[in-house]
Amino acid sequence: MGHGLIHRLAEVGAFDVLALDVRPLPPDLARRCVAVRVGDILDRHLLERLQSEFEIAVVFHLAALLSTRAEFVPETAHRVNVEGTLNLLQLALEEARSLGRRVKFLFPSSIAVYGLPDLGAKRMTGRVAEHEWTTPVTMYGCNKLYCEHLGRYFARHYRQLAAQGETSGVDFRAIRFPGLISAFTEPSGGTSDYAPEMIHAAAQGRAYACFVREDTRIPFMAMPDAIEALLTLMAAPEDAITPLAYNVTAFNPTADEFAALVRRAFPATPITFVPDLRRQAILDTWPEDVDDARARREWGFRPAYALERTFNEYLLPNVRRRYAVR
Repeated sequence: MGHGLIHRLAEVGAFDVLALDVRPLPPDLARRCVAVRVGDILDRHLLERLQSEFEIAVVFHLAALLSTRAEFVPETAHRVNVEGTLNLLQLALEEARSLGRRVKFLFPSSIAVYGLPDLGAKRMTGRVAEHEWTTPVTMYGCNKLYCEHLGRYFARHYRQLAAQGETSGVDFRAIRFPGLISAFTEPSGGTSDYAPEMIHAAAQGRAYACFVREDTRIPFMAMPDAIEALLTLMAAPEDAITPLAYNVTAFNPTADEFAALVRRAFPATPITFVPDLRRQAILDTWPEDVDDARARREWGFRPAYALERTFNEYLLPNVRRRYAVR
């Protein structure tokens, strides 16, 4: 998401982008930034240096240890996902004080914050609203939900017992993203990554054993819509923002329905289903769909890519080009 966001911000042309990542950016991406720093959001000294060098009016906090990887190293996940978020909230706080105006803080949360008790409840419930079933079963989901609360605290309740009261100046806004599908970056440890893994493998001519059941259904979104959602929420008037964390979604096929699209495009590449029972158990706690009426009503969220358009106009031509498939 970070790479796509940099490209989109450069296209908009209204922002000077300062990028921070743990790895050097590809040269074509680095050229789109006014500055690039390699480092860790857990490094407070690095963040202090950034504050001394730059005026930061908007923070897009995209760094995270994703759901599957986080289950293997939950303590590390907590440090990256929670302590890293706290560090960046403190950076935004100090920048707001320095600039004398509120600093926007855009936080990608996740449907991992939800935790339905079993598959029957998941199927019976259908679309889940922001206030429902927030009982996550993964470290990643717990981290994301807690960071939403941290952001709400910094935005609305910071140092509420201070003698003079204190407004933090942090304008926190979060989106609970569904599974995200990118044509340009390969999956990197998300529990919903079976869909993008499927097409990236097929485009390379590699057989793919999907780690979920055929009937697994969760919401998804194409990466361009996810990036536009962040930018649209960023631009929304502050008095229009009510819950601070919003659902968004675009489509919710079963794994088998998505596989049918991949097989149609790459008929020679085998796709099988070999469920990993532990990862499947996590997915069975995530909703089949989410209610994003608040986002549509309050700041005009409208996904441009339904399932067929995502596959035919975004995924297929770009992965063919990426892997030189004819």
